[in-house]
Amino acid sequence: MNSINLLEIPAAIIALLIAIIGHEIMHGWVAYKYGDTTAKNSGRLSINPLIHLDPFGSILVPLMTYFIPLLLGASSGFLFGWAKPVPVNLLTVIRNGGYNAAMQVSLAGIVYNLFLATLMSIVLVALPQPTEADGIGYLFLYLLVMKLMLINVILAVFNLLPIPSFDGAHFISYLALKYNIRVVAEFFAKAEPYGMIVIIIILVTPLKIPLVMWPIEALLHLLLN
Repeated sequence: MNSINLLEIPAAIIALLIAIIGHEIMHGWVAYKYGDTTAKNSGRLSINPLIHLDPFGSILVPLMTYFIPLLLGASSGFLFGWAKPVPVNLLTVIRNGGYNAAMQVSLAGIVYNLFLATLMSIVLVALPQPTEADGIGYLFLYLLVMKLMLINVILAVFNLLPIPSFDGAHFISYLALKYNIRVVAEFFAKAEPYGMIVIIIILVTPLKIPLVMWPIEALLHLLLN
């Protein structure tokens, strides 16, 4: 178990980077398919992690969400964070593909996270559980697969929430615009600067249980059963 504990943090960090960087690249890639070259021209379709890392969302927030619960006596924390948003020109996307295309761009990262979580759940079920007799390489592989599944589920659930500036809110905004319900899109646009405050409130209050923990547990149960 000591070997597993030592390997858990690097496995979680690698899994988080794969999850958040792939999430952002997918937004740019789908936008590119609709003629928007903004992300490609700025070099943000690259898998180089250095150009995607955000000091707050990729470093500080993951440290806080993982280690603070441990310091407060919880059995474990969970990793949550984000990369720098990939720049896209939604006007180009909408001109070429309409609001349906804009909704696809909004959901692209979530689809990536859900696909990767599903793939990792299949691999996890197929892999024998590690024992102390297994080598370090296999222990790390098993932990990486497990963390990839868990972190991608967490990111998908958070981004599905209709929180201003998050993917769920963007999807609802473009859906509302498609049916000319502009008041909804205007509300989310005005509330966008307060999205981080909403996230903090959710994370530090009992709202976290029904809005985040229950959906995460339900999705994990579905994937593993």
